[in-house]
Amino acid sequence: MRRDFSRLSPAVLAALALAWLGSCAPSSSSSAPSHEVDVVIPMRDGVVLRAELLRPIGPGPFPTLVYRTPYGADAAVDDHTTFERAVARGYAVVVQDVRGRYRSDGEFRPYENEGKDGYDTIEWAARQPWSDGNIGTFGLSYPGAVQWLAAVESPPHLKAMVPAMTFSTPQNFFYSWGVWDLSWSYWIWANIAPDTRVKRNLPGPRTEEEARASWTQLESRMQDTLPLSALDDMRDVAPYYLEWLRHPPEDPFWSFAELRGRYGATDAAVLNLSGWHDDNYGPEGATTNFRGLVDARGGQPARAALLIGPWVHGVDATARTRSGEREFGPAAAIDYDAVILDWMDRHVRGLPTATGLASPVRYFVMGANHWATAESWPPPARPTPYLLTPAAPGRAGTLVGDESRPLAASGTVVVSEFVSDPDDPVRNVSDRAGAHDSRTLVERPDVLTFDSAPLEADTEVTGHIRAELFVSCDCRDTDIWARLFDVAPDGTAFNLMSPGLDVLRASYREPGKGRQLLEPGQVYALRLDKLVTSNVFKRGHRIRLQISTTLFPNFSRNLHTGEMETVSARRQKATIRIHHDAAAHQSRLVLPLMDTNTRQETGTK
Repeated sequence: MRRDFSRLSPAVLAALALAWLGSCAPSSSSSAPSHEVDVVIPMRDGVVLRAELLRPIGPGPFPTLVYRTPYGADAAVDDHTTFERAVARGYAVVVQDVRGRYRSDGEFRPYENEGKDGYDTIEWAARQPWSDGNIGTFGLSYPGAVQWLAAVESPPHLKAMVPAMTFSTPQNFFYSWGVWDLSWSYWIWANIAPDTRVKRNLPGPRTEEEARASWTQLESRMQDTLPLSALDDMRDVAPYYLEWLRHPPEDPFWSFAELRGRYGATDAAVLNLSGWHDDNYGPEGATTNFRGLVDARGGQPARAALLIGPWVHGVDATARTRSGEREFGPAAAIDYDAVILDWMDRHVRGLPTATGLASPVRYFVMGANHWATAESWPPPARPTPYLLTPAAPGRAGTLVGDESRPLAASGTVVVSEFVSDPDDPVRNVSDRAGAHDSRTLVERPDVLTFDSAPLEADTEVTGHIRAELFVSCDCRDTDIWARLFDVAPDGTAFNLMSPGLDVLRASYREPGKGRQLLEPGQVYALRLDKLVTSNVFKRGHRIRLQISTTLFPNFSRNLHTGEMETVSARRQKATIRIHHDAAAHQSRLVLPLMDTNTRQETGTK
């Protein structure tokens, strides 16, 4: 089957023609770009996946880009401009429905088959007569994840990829350092379940619009249900979801989504792209994958790059200058399509004049609202400790930037404490991603607040942040959230990163040892070291750290009983204590402070 190109604008059609005329001799056998649908691509196990194929004018062969999606290949082609612009530059593009989705056969089990299926699709594309055998991949979110899962299977014809806003490990994807990510239920309900109902002739919403509308009536029940495995709405449309809940974070079951330690399996050129406020995946995936790739290549960033902006999740977000309630100015927007295609021109087509990133690392500095570059990630910074002085609910403690200052006489026990109730969790101040004014959180009795003094000069924090906390409780388990905010003189308090980077389940304080329950009253050292951002705290602003045990409904609630919320509903209140003893238990925040006099700034791309 073929699709008419009449919906393309005259300008795009002219660009398609010019791209072809500039690279190949005219052909009388083909006078228009080609767009085929239901192109059959067989997998190694006999399952047939189907794709749309877009090609420039002429016989080729063409360098080829592969895009794989669970959201409908036809919808992707209709919604995104990248495909038309790729064809205009002389690329053939394969846009494929992943296994079990829309026109492709087989059973959909998120992420589990994408490695082998991605390999087979890349190698199939390389063998086609219209392809020159040089393959690149691109896509954001799930279409970003499938690229990495295929790349670590080592397809020989994969030359370059741009995995945008995606993950590195199931430990910060399905779970976040031991805490279940509740957003999976909405993702399935709104994005996956409608097509599943159509395929299986099940009752319920059959379009994404109907599913999103129905969510307003289901939201509270879907989020509040305990145990999580009792969510009956998922049994028919997503049995894999209930299977996920049977596997704790340390279970080898999750190995299908683990990228760490596998970066040496690919020699493709990789541009890792993400956003500081990407609530769905967060910048942890991009920074971890970039660093892992560089390490696997002997410490050299050759053919590897990192690009992080101030954005929320999504392609459209990269063209906006605002994330949530915070405005970042015109420099924040990029041309996403151009970034991808410039990378492909350089590393798939091998064009020596292709535009590329000037440095391996390019990141947006919030607050200062400009781009900066570096040769590595994180850029060189000065780790600076800030001690936490005692706080009480409704009364802020302080962040003291002098590690040598004693907080109490040796042997004196000094604590900040609060009571956590799973039935009254701390809620996110907004149901939308991005930076939001969170000043009201200081009023909650189950939130501890620690503020620095007003800063005497602009202070840039860029890189990985550590919260080193000494914690005890009268419970068998708890979660600790350590959230960082930029507080303006008028009280506005903006969060600085996507949630999930700043949490740790206490029983998973030593991930390599599996789950270790707490002994009530014993003090444990908890190290939260996944926080990452880049922000200038302006003169007169304060640095704020807030500690709590929940961020609902983004993430599940710890029951405090030692039982997992995936299989139990029994819960109890708990008293949580943060220790400030001068000798052995000095809780602190360690910030990477930048010397802005030596850092290179860049303009917009």
